[in-house]
Amino acid sequence: MCDFVSRNKQLFEELDSFIDSLQTKDGALIQVLHHAQGIFGYLPKEVQLHIAKQLNLAPAKVYGVVSFYSYFTTEPRGDYKISVCLGTVCFVKGSDKIMAEFEKQLGIKAGETTKDLKFTLEGLRCVGACGLAPVVVVNGKVYGQVKPEQVSEILDHYKELELSC
Repeated sequence: MCDFVSRNKQLFEELDSFIDSLQTKDGALIQVLHHAQGIFGYLPKEVQLHIAKQLNLAPAKVYGVVSFYSYFTTEPRGDYKISVCLGTVCFVKGSDKIMAEFEKQLGIKAGETTKDLKFTLEGLRCVGACGLAPVVVVNGKVYGQVKPEQVSEILDHYKELELSC
């Protein structure tokens, strides 16, 4: 059985190529972490240790940055990131019911990812689109004035995309 590094050799090579292309490695940690998360989808321990070695930093410093910023994640995320706005306007217009419906249909709670790594569900405080409340965002695509009965349509759309690949 191969370990994480062996299974992802090509991704590590891509990351190393990016790091090597930097004019300076000083102060590049956040930039490298963003790029690494884009490549791997998340920042497991193996990736953090690799970055620490490549940037000549203490692993604790890398982990400190990863754990401080909410953008970074150490857990695998789904191919489709579903964000339900739970800001005041969206909440008043029923986003809690929309969240509950996503949780029911996906079989996960907010902050979790489905076992097949297809969907990650999370709540947001505000997306700045109050005129469209309640709002759901899937991989950057904004759905406005969503009703609980539309949840299955939204999910079916992304499930169909998987079948057409």
